[in-house]
Amino acid sequence: MKDVIVACDFSSGKQVLEFLDKFAGCARKPFVKIGMELYYAEGPAIVREIKKRGHRIFLDLKLHDIPNTVRKTMKVLSSLDVDMTNVHAAGTIDMMKAALEGLTREDGTRPLLIAVTQLTSTSEERMQKELLIGSGIAETIAHYASNAAQAGLDGVVCSPLEAATVKERCGSSFIAVTPGIRFADAAADDQVRITTPARAREIGSDFIVVGRPITAAEDPVAAYLRCVKDFLNE
Repeated sequence: MKDVIVACDFSSGKQVLEFLDKFAGCARKPFVKIGMELYYAEGPAIVREIKKRGHRIFLDLKLHDIPNTVRKTMKVLSSLDVDMTNVHAAGTIDMMKAALEGLTREDGTRPLLIAVTQLTSTSEERMQKELLIGSGIAETIAHYASNAAQAGLDGVVCSPLEAATVKERCGSSFIAVTPGIRFADAAADDQVRITTPARAREIGSDFIVVGRPITAAEDPVAAYLRCVKDFLNE
């Protein structure tokens, strides 16, 4: 179930559809991530349009609220027929259980549900000084992953550097979705805990989320196919 997810962090539907048009002749339709910027700009219509074009979708809204609000919101999102969505693990086990309840349709089907542990822009120093979390970042992420597994979720978002630890704590079938991916010859931008596609595969990532190395590339299709080759070893 491994794949490369392209982070379509655009500010308008026009931009994202023009970007996806570049892949019209590509044998593989990219699995795409729709984040807050695009969803808040365009709403559910852009999700439906991209889904209609045959792309799998990770709806990345990182819900974090009281359990009842998250449950009701997930019930709304379940009608969009996305393939994956997420919450913040910091919202507690009860909130994650409520999210799962809301996302599950009457026929028992649902998208994959994962939880964000710590953002890849967060360093251990910032986590401890600004968030007052005293444990190390690896142990904090492993604990958040354990909470997500206890709540019945399918996996977590973590940096590729913590994927192996998550697998050790929660089992090999527990999904590790990992942003913070850069080619060896690319800039880190605002990411802190990063690695390459090939290394992410080696250390346990199931899905990698790749944004600017593909979307800002001179040839996005070539960059995407390079990433697929490196990560899936195809």
